[in-house]
Formats: sequence, C-alpha cells, structure tokens
Amino acid sequence: MKVYKVKDYQELSQKAAGIIAAQVILKPDCVLGLATGSSPIGTYDKLTEMYEKGELDFSAVTTVNLDEYKGLDSSNDQSYRYFMNKHLFERVNIPMERTYVPDGTEADSDKACQAYNEILHKVGMVDLQLLGLGHDGHIGFNEPDDHFPDETHCVDLTEQTIQANKRFFASEADVPRQAYTMGVGTIMRAKMVLVVVSGEDKAEILSKVINGPVTPQVPASILQFHPNAVIIGDEAALSKTNL
Repeated sequence: MKVYKVKDYQELSQKAAGIIAAQVILKPDCVLGLATGSSPIGTYDKLTEMYEKGELDFSAVTTVNLDEYKGLDSSNDQSYRYFMNKHLFERVNIPMERTYVPDGTEADSDKACQAYNEILHKVGMVDLQLLGLGHDGHIGFNEPDDHFPDETHCVDLTEQTIQANKRFFASEADVPRQAYTMGVGTIMRAKMVLVVVSGEDKAEILSKVINGPVTPQVPASILQFHPNAVIIGDEAALSKTNL
C-alpha cells in the first residue's frame, strides 16, 4: 500500500486526477471503476478541465460504478447515475452507453445483482478503481460485516451511513435503506486501486485502514493486501497515522 500525503483537498484532487489521466493516456480503451460521494468531486472537476484543454480523450473509455441506491432511478438527483452524469459523464466525451451503474429501479435484488455481475464479467478487469472511504471503513457500500463479500450484492445500510447521507435528502425518511454494491472481491481484482480521503473526520478510520488489522469490520483494511493500492490523503485525514 502506497500512501501520498498532500496539503489539502485541492492538491488531493489534482494528484488523483493526474493518476487517472495517466491511465487514460497510456491505455485509451481502459476500464475505469468510479465512485460517488463528496470525496471524488474535485477529481472529476480536474479531469473535466483536462478534457476541455484537449489533454484527455474519453471516447474509448468504459466505466463501471461501485454502487447505486435501491429504489432510485436516474432522474432522482440523489441517485448515483444522476451524480455521475452531472459531475463527469455529461462534461466529457465518454459514450454514455459504455458507462455502467447498477440498476436501482430493479426491485428484485437477486436479478439486479446478477445483471450487474454479468456486465462486470463482460467488461473485464478494471484497470483503475477509484474509491472514497466511509466513516465506518466501508468501500462502495460494503459495510462492516463478518466476511468480505465477493461480487455485487444488496446491502442494508448501517445507521451510521444513513445518518452520514441524510444531509443530501429532504429528510432522514427519504434516505434509502438498501443499496446495490460491487463486492470487495471485485474491487480487489482491479489492477490498481486509488483511494482519496480528505478531512479530520476521516483520520481515525484511515489510521485503522492503514495500520490496523485486516478485518471485515473495517472493510477497506483489505486493501493492505492489494498489490497496487494507492491512498491519497490530505494532512487532516492522515493526522493520526504518523506519516
């Protein structure tokens, strides 16, 4: 696990975008695994700037997203499809038909997960998987558990995750209680994993991810075993790691 310490969120976003851009330039038809949430927004802004300057071409790229709320469709401004369209897909020249997100409108969990697993198998190995980090150590929506789930599955969101996400909704009651998420096994099979972490509120969990035991109670801790995992953290996020 390689850890880069940067000054602030701006520098974090610039460095993460540079790593992703290098992947796209080196392999124009690469498969990018993408994440949502507040952490990668700056990265997507930087990638958009590079595209607008003519430095990046996304026309041959394929993307697969980590997760989606169960019950939300793409027109809902809190769905992760809507998020990706707004923050990246509609701002660059990536073909929309090669951007994949789990289908939150599929009520049958088994069917939805099987369909997304089939897409992931068809697309093939992810070249670079971008991740944020939840306050409880979750990656995607893989919450603390007694095991590391392998492939796409339906999860019941923890109370901590619901509380963390309610700020995006009109009320706590509107926050979905379930989500479809790529499994930890799928994430670990990516050739490279890039984690972006910002803020003092992530310092304690990031210390556990980097220095603590590998345990499904801290899902991101398994990245210690990944042969090419990179963490970019700002000074606040890394303040409890002695780095």
